[in-house]
This record gives sequence, structure tokens and C-alpha cells, in this order.
Amino acid sequence: MTFFDFLTMLGGLALFLYGMNLMGDGLSKASGGRLERILEKLTSNPLKAVLLGAGVTAVIQSSSATTVMVVGFVNSGIMKLQQAVGIIMGANIGTTITSWILGLSGIDSSSFFVKLLKPTSFSPVLALIGVVFLLFTKKDNLKNAAAILIGFAILMFGMDTMSEAVKPLRDVPEFTSILTRFSNPILGMIAGLVLTAVIQSSSASVGILQALCATGAVGYGAAIPIIMGQNIGTCVTAMISGIGASKNAKRTALVHLYFNVIGTVLFMVAFYAINSVNPFPFMGDAATPFGIAAVHSVFNVVATLCLLPFSKLLVKLAVMTVKDEDKQVENSEDSKVLHLLDVRFLDTPSYAVEQSRNVAMEMASLAEESMNLAMELLEEYDITKAERVVALESEVDRFEDELGTYLVKLSSKNLSEKDSHTLNNILHCIGDFERISDHARNIKEAAQEMFEKKLEFSDKAKAELEVLKRAIHDILQITMRSFYEEDLNLAKLVEPLEEVIDGLNLDIKQRHVKRLRKGKCTIELGFILSDITTNFERVSDHCSNIAVCLVEVNANEFDTHAYLDELKQEDNIDFRGKVMTYKERYQLP
Repeated sequence: MTFFDFLTMLGGLALFLYGMNLMGDGLSKASGGRLERILEKLTSNPLKAVLLGAGVTAVIQSSSATTVMVVGFVNSGIMKLQQAVGIIMGANIGTTITSWILGLSGIDSSSFFVKLLKPTSFSPVLALIGVVFLLFTKKDNLKNAAAILIGFAILMFGMDTMSEAVKPLRDVPEFTSILTRFSNPILGMIAGLVLTAVIQSSSASVGILQALCATGAVGYGAAIPIIMGQNIGTCVTAMISGIGASKNAKRTALVHLYFNVIGTVLFMVAFYAINSVNPFPFMGDAATPFGIAAVHSVFNVVATLCLLPFSKLLVKLAVMTVKDEDKQVENSEDSKVLHLLDVRFLDTPSYAVEQSRNVAMEMASLAEESMNLAMELLEEYDITKAERVVALESEVDRFEDELGTYLVKLSSKNLSEKDSHTLNNILHCIGDFERISDHARNIKEAAQEMFEKKLEFSDKAKAELEVLKRAIHDILQITMRSFYEEDLNLAKLVEPLEEVIDGLNLDIKQRHVKRLRKGKCTIELGFILSDITTNFERVSDHCSNIAVCLVEVNANEFDTHAYLDELKQEDNIDFRGKVMTYKERYQLP
């Protein structure tokens, strides 16, 4: 093997790893977070969990990605540790599909139709189709399909390049002697473990082993222990992802490790015990790509069948390793929701966007609750409700900090157009949610001042405030619903009502001045009334910001002033009609 053959082999390896990564990313994007949602929900039955883990991993072509996602689920409280075991076992089975696809490269026949089955024969066509999609379409689903097709073609080209580059090694005695040492089960297992731990993909390391089969010097005696080690080496990714996670997330990573270690030990002890008594005739034969794929699959299926009935024992072993020394401090509902913002989900951006949206909806709900409670305090002051308003304001502040930080990280990922819209909506809206809770606290403080000083508005002022409160309640409800449901028609109902609220605020202040002149109200109450109505008016402004954001981001624009100027023109009959309808509904007595 010459120096240039070595360079060719490195180039083939680089293309192989890049193609696998590109294809996996394309498959993950094409799923749009749907696979993760299925994993999240359908794990009640152990057998179903195994099949689910196998299916999802076969699609996204990475057991490491599935396992890291599961660690994230457990860390977020979405999934229980026991539910994760079946998925992890299934992921080990699903990852073997890659080796079967790569095994097709070993087909050798003069038949035209049989040759067509070889990936090296049809992958150029797939690459061409992928490039056409990539260059001549703007649709996300076709771009994702292009990434899958091009990734597969690059992967197969890299595999073929590696195979051709290493073929001369069959005539190198030193190479053959190294492989002979790997026939020692322990050394072979360590070699497979180290290789997989370095590249963090058992599929890729098995592919490299299949490429080495082109030399004809890799026997099953050397290949089998390497495959065993590869299954242990793939646990490194999950173990790294468990660092800094909750105790149950660390246990999930350990279950993955224990499953592969125990499965490997049992398989190797049984296999070599039988081989010592009744030697397997194929052990001295040269390994083939299909043979490697078969060994990889058989091991993972047998290990799963043997250990699935003992899944609870695996959980107990993980719990014994990572003991509960301290009780969890954070048990509040907002903490549970914020745990959905797991950094592990950033590797699956579509799912991370969905989780961010779930957190944003909870934040919006808390902001709405705080304002509704604050308005109730104006009718009848209640210390418990007042404390709840203060607590909600603090929670919403925390949501803004953590969600904002998470979204900034997520924005650097490669997102689809739909996910970009969603992320932009959330980024623009969370500040308004936070300000709404701030205004709720301001109103609470005004109500508290009146309660402590035993002040009371006149009947006229109460009736006027009641109309304004009803309008604020309704604009909040419409705004939040439009955000939850991403309903643009609802969002377009907000601005006309906001204009009516502005008018109500002005009318109430003018009426107060008249009462003040007649001596029917005090200056002190006037200041409090003005403070309350100003906060209400600000809340309606933030509702307007949220609604305009939904409409503008959906249209790939964000010129708020231009949009509002055009909307509020005198000749906009639809807008003026909605304003008149709201004016009739919210008339001051």
C-alpha cells in the first residue's frame, strides 16, 4: 500500500463519515420532530418501546442520536427511566440497518439487474436527483430529501473509495499479523471499543470494518470481537450527554452502557465456550460485508431478547450506581416545564423548537393568569391572590431569561422555514409576555394601596373600570389564543380592540377630571385610577405587539409601523367595521 493509497483511504473515510452525517441530518429534518413526539408518547409497553426504538433509529441512522434524545427526555421529566430501557435496546437493533445497506456493496454478479442492486450503481442517480432538488427548489421537504439522497451517495462513494484503497493491504504481511492479534477476543473488543468511542458512531465503525473486508484478510475470528467492542464504544456519546444532567438522565446513560457490556460479556462467553467445544467452521473464513451485518444484527437481537425480561434489574443496577443522596429541591410546575429546554434537544432543532413553543405557551398562560388575578384584586383585595400575582411575575421573568438564552442557541442551528417562523415569533413575543406580568404586578400594588388606605372609587368610576377590565380580559384571551393556535384570523382581531381600549382609557381620564372639578373624587384616587388605566392600556399595546408579530413574521416581514399605518387607513373598511363593533360592545355607562 503506497502513501497515495493511504491518502485515498483517508479521503474515502472523510467522505463516508460526512455522508453519514449529512444523511442523518436530512432524515432528522424530514421527520420534523414527529419521530421524537412518537418516542415521547408511545413507550408504555416494553416490547412496543423496543420496536419503536428500532424503527426510529433505522430512520435517523444513529443509535447515539436516539439514546441522547432519550437521555434528554428523562432529564426533562417527559419520560420515566423504566420507559427508556426498551427504546435503548431497540436503538441498538435499529442501528444495524446501516450495516445491511452497506453490505449491498459486496454484491458480485455479472447479471445487469443484480448489479443494479449495488449502491455504487444507483447512488450516482440518487446524487443527481438530490442536486436537482437542491438547486431548483425552495421547498423544505424537497431540500431535506436532497440532503438524504446526496448524503447516501457520498456515504457509498466514500465506502467504495475506502474499499479500493485498502485492497493492496492484503499483500502486506504486517497488516495481516495485526489482524491476527485481533483474533484474541479481548484485544479485538478493545480495538472496536476505542475506534467507535473516537468517531462516536457504531454504524460508521462497522462500515469501516466492512470496507476492510475488501482486503480479504479480515477473518470472522478477528471481526466478531471487534463488533462486540463497537457496541460498547457507542455508549460514549450517551455517557457524555449525561454529564451535568439529572440523576435519572445519568442512570439512562448507564442503562445503555450496562446493556451493551452485559450483553457483550454473555454473548462472548457463550460464543467462545461453544467454539472451544465444537469449533465453528466459518471462524477462519474471510469476513464479508453481509457477514459483518449479520453478526452485528444477531448480537443485538439476541442481547435484547435475553435482557429485556430483566430490564427492571438494569434499572436497579443504574440506581445503585447513581444513588439518591439529596432530594430534588425544585419541584414547582414552572421548573418541570423549563426542563423541556434541554440542550440535548438542540441536536434535533425541529423538536427543540416545538419544546420551546410549549414553554412559551406556558409562559403566556402564566402572564394571562397574573393579569386576570390582578383585575380581580380591584374588586376585592385578597392577600393570597396578591402573593400569587407576585410569584407569577417572578416565574415569568425566569421563563424569559431561560427561554431567551435557549432560543439564541437554537437560532444558530439549521432550521426549516416553518421552524424559523416559530422561533422568531417566540423571540419577539416573550418580552411582551414578561411586560404583561409586570403590569399585573403594578395593578396589584395599586389595589393593595387602596386596600391599605381604605380608599374606594365612586360608583361611576367602578362602572367605567368594569368596562375597561372586560375589554382587557377579552383582548388578552384573543391574543393568547391566537398565539397558542397560530391563528392569524384571531390575531387580526386584536388591533381594532386595542384602538377601542386606547379610546376608553382617554375617555375614563377625561371623565375623572370632570368629577374632580365637581368635587366628586379626590386627587389621590385620581392618581391611582390613572395608574391603573395606564397599565391596562400598556397591556393592550403588548397584545397588539404579539398579534402584529404573528401576522408579520408569517409574511416574512417585520415592519410594524408600515403594517399598522396601512391597517389603520381611513379607507380600510374591514378594520373600521371591527372597530365600530368593539365600540358598541364596550360602551362606558
